[in-house]
Amino acid sequence: MNSQEYIQQLREELRQHNHNYYVLDNASISDYDFDMKLKELQVLEAKYTEFYDESSPTLRVGGGITKKFETIKHRYRMYSLDNSYSKEDLLDWETRIQKILDSDDISYTCELKYDGASINITYTNGKLVRAVTRGDGFEGDDVTTNIKTIKSVPLQLQGNYPKDFDIRGEIMLPIAGFHKMNEVRVANGEDPYMNPRNTASGSLKLQDSAETASRPLECYLYNLKIKDKGNTDIETQFGSLQKARNYGFKVPDHAKEVTSIEGILDYVNHWETARHELPFEIDGVVIKVNDLFQQEELGYTAKAPRWAMAYKFKAEQVSTILESISYQVGRTGAITPVANLSPILLAGTTVRRASLHNADQIEKLDIRINDAVYVEKGGEIIPKIVGVDTTKRDENSVVTAYATHCPECETELVRTEGDAKHYCPNEFGCAPQVVGRIQHYISRKSLDIEGLGGETVALLYKEGLVSTYADLYDLKFEQIIPLERMAEKSAQNLIDGVLASKNAPFEKVLFGLGIRFVGATVAKKLAKHYKNVWDLANATQEELEQVDEIGVRIAESVVAFFIDVKNLQVLERLQVAGIQLAINEDDQQLSSTVLEGKSFLFTGKLTQFTRDDAKEMVEQNAGKTISGVSKKLDYLVVGEKAGSKLKKAEALGTVTILTETEFLELIG
Repeated sequence: MNSQEYIQQLREELRQHNHNYYVLDNASISDYDFDMKLKELQVLEAKYTEFYDESSPTLRVGGGITKKFETIKHRYRMYSLDNSYSKEDLLDWETRIQKILDSDDISYTCELKYDGASINITYTNGKLVRAVTRGDGFEGDDVTTNIKTIKSVPLQLQGNYPKDFDIRGEIMLPIAGFHKMNEVRVANGEDPYMNPRNTASGSLKLQDSAETASRPLECYLYNLKIKDKGNTDIETQFGSLQKARNYGFKVPDHAKEVTSIEGILDYVNHWETARHELPFEIDGVVIKVNDLFQQEELGYTAKAPRWAMAYKFKAEQVSTILESISYQVGRTGAITPVANLSPILLAGTTVRRASLHNADQIEKLDIRINDAVYVEKGGEIIPKIVGVDTTKRDENSVVTAYATHCPECETELVRTEGDAKHYCPNEFGCAPQVVGRIQHYISRKSLDIEGLGGETVALLYKEGLVSTYADLYDLKFEQIIPLERMAEKSAQNLIDGVLASKNAPFEKVLFGLGIRFVGATVAKKLAKHYKNVWDLANATQEELEQVDEIGVRIAESVVAFFIDVKNLQVLERLQVAGIQLAINEDDQQLSSTVLEGKSFLFTGKLTQFTRDDAKEMVEQNAGKTISGVSKKLDYLVVGEKAGSKLKKAEALGTVTILTETEFLELIG
């Protein structure tokens, strides 16, 4: 056996021992013998550098320094999950998905909801090539070097794995390991970490990977994203978990297949009690439609998959004292009351503030200064006050009077009929609104201006350099360089980032304008429908309401935005600056108009293309897709195992039914 063969043999041995210990919890070698083999491999790899392998077990020890974590766009968006808290919530969800699928033949996979840091890992030809944090769901930070140090994450897969896929999971810090870390910190005179979740998340962003390697992190996997699904035999979520185990991933054996809401609730009730016996923290259960083809058919909302639902356990509740109420102003002028509390430990973190939502909530709770209040942390990140202990109330307490004027600019607040919140109408003169609007404009989902962050925007406003987002395009290097914490390089990066934003597509600009109720998805629909900002500005409320998924509230808000002369003046300045206020026709070039005016729906197991591909093909040929069988449907494209949608279309008699091949022939 030559040196290269021996090195490879050592690597395979160590990989197997590592898998046995960290994934299967079944040690097949002593720690001492493992360390000796690892050191031997390190010596040989240092001597024979020509045999370098990026998936070698020696990379587990870390040592690489990462000064800046590169931002990477996710190949598949990492969505949030909708939350449920009761049987009624689950029944409502089931009714919605049954309606879309036009079937009640649905089974579910129930899984634990791990309380850690989400991660997306990409494997190509069996090797780990990249690991990216969730970030905002669209893009995250490249933490590959640190993830490679986690022993339960395979660097080289085993078995018959797909050629190219992503897998998602949660980076966790087991409770025992967390306590050991804190024992060491306290012994060294350092403050203990607050909770396992935040400590795990922070571990991924450590610059020194050797420090990450020293922490007892685990990675539990739960979702496969395979590029070419046609080459796999995976048909269910439950089956995908078993496949992931076969590839070498650590997948806790707690998932269960059920066929009813009652089965889901049995699972929830069991784990709400039994969770305290687990070696790691969970904060609920995740329920997923089991059939992957039904998942495809259900698709996604703007924020979450329709085929999944989180069931959150009853939130921990504590009592503390309400010391005062302050008021915050958002970028749209919305006023949010904030409860300032006596510090209290809740769910592993010290809570000093809680949301009070609006005036109605304060009145409903009859909450008063110096009251003993109950605080909980449920599905929201920000704690909320859920009740008042009136038995402890001072007899001289005073009923809370809601603010009448803006806490920032002292403008009298307004509240329109049917609106839950009060608003400051001084949108161009109220500092938090001005700064917030510009911060929204430069944000990642909007124009994503590199070199310019929220704090810098606040500083630019304070120095009188910007008061609208159009002012960004008038900034000069010599104006920026004297600012606090601004060096030549950072000043130039800011200027370059602002210039680069002129290439941002119209839909991003439209979202960046910060029109109330116009999120990224709505902005995309409006951009596609109206093509340019001036046609949109001239649209009436009635015309806007005719656009797909645009309701009264959004239409009213859009009209109000464009009626304001100041907004139109800012838009004119943006146009002069060269911002994309219209769709780039080159980017929107259609393949053909053969499907113009026609509507399509896809059902069954598609084998020649994915549903996303199908939707794109329809849109590229000037057609549109809809979600259900009705008289508005022109074509139903059926794959294998087509069910009730096919029967309904046949019964209507007005729908043309196509196979996948016939659909492809139709678009040429």
